[in-house]
Amino acid sequence: MTPPPRILVVAGEASGDAHAAELVAALQARRPDLTFFGMGGSRLAARGVELLFDAREVSVMGITEVLPRIPRILQIMKGLANAAAERRPDVAILVDIPDFNLRLAEKLKAQGIPVAYYISPMIWAWRRGRVRTIKRLVDRMLCILPFEEDFYREAGVAARYVGSPVVEQVPAPDSPTAFRERLGLAREAPTLALLPGSRMSEIRRLLPSMVDAARRLSAERPGLQVVVPVAPTIPREEVLSRFEGSGLTPVLVDGHAPEVVGASDAAVVASGTAVLEAGLMQRPLVVIYRVSLISYWVGRLMLKVAFVSLVNLLAGRRVVPELLQGEMTPERIADEVRKVWVPGAARDEMLQGLGEVRGRLGEAGAATRAAETVMELLPPRAI
Repeated sequence: MTPPPRILVVAGEASGDAHAAELVAALQARRPDLTFFGMGGSRLAARGVELLFDAREVSVMGITEVLPRIPRILQIMKGLANAAAERRPDVAILVDIPDFNLRLAEKLKAQGIPVAYYISPMIWAWRRGRVRTIKRLVDRMLCILPFEEDFYREAGVAARYVGSPVVEQVPAPDSPTAFRERLGLAREAPTLALLPGSRMSEIRRLLPSMVDAARRLSAERPGLQVVVPVAPTIPREEVLSRFEGSGLTPVLVDGHAPEVVGASDAAVVASGTAVLEAGLMQRPLVVIYRVSLISYWVGRLMLKVAFVSLVNLLAGRRVVPELLQGEMTPERIADEVRKVWVPGAARDEMLQGLGEVRGRLGEAGAATRAAETVMELLPPRAI
């Protein structure tokens, strides 16, 4: 009797874990006998994936942040490659984290394991030479941005635009009051959402400036409600400690970042997947980010696009402000929030741009379409 197909799944950080879990669920709906193992977080674990390693161990950003972790990261990569050699999965699904996953893909291809890559590396933005590596190592590139499919196909990569999983992961539009009720927040209080990211390095680098900006805004808005969604990768005390001495008492919410943005009058969001989620909630937002100087200058030299946030890239223009590095001061953050807090031309223009971005991402069902493509990679005996 032919054993049920095995699938290796490798995801990092909170957003990748969520996207991977949706894809696993879609595959399980088609083939309940599938078994999964690999690396991820709580979402994949909840889907019954056997986690050999925790995604938090490889969730680091920036050159100086990664260097001390390299020995452990390489150990995890070797462990996954060895597990693949022992268990012989029928296909591997690699989700995001390209610096890790493309190196792992090299080892998997050497073992003859087909590779599906979900959440494309942003090589169209920087390091475009990687497309040759992807062509060699990836059997199916599952794209979540509409312009990526053509980029890859022109380079000879088998790619499919499956849609953005973010579209179905954010809740349906509703009023700020409705979201506040769902989260148990004060209904009538002015509300500011702070989304500092899902990595400890982001909490350290970004949250203090966000808190200082919120402190300035609270002086102008009595009773300001500051709400912070906390990723499962971050201990609550790490967030709370950044508020000490600020005079602010934040409301911490476990996860539910889109709902927190929906409950807000305005949001300050760390650059990354969370920006697109926040943008789809149709609330004014300010994008911020800061890395080490070495990481920043290396990145600037390699960057081939005008913006860092997906909202602006999809719009093709500056819809939301981006405060990076030295521009990410409490004063600048507070000033940009003030511009869009109340109704007026600046707020209306931003909301119109966010609506256009939502329209360009198409319909829900990304995980379903991605699962269809992964099924094509399973050998005939396993279908």
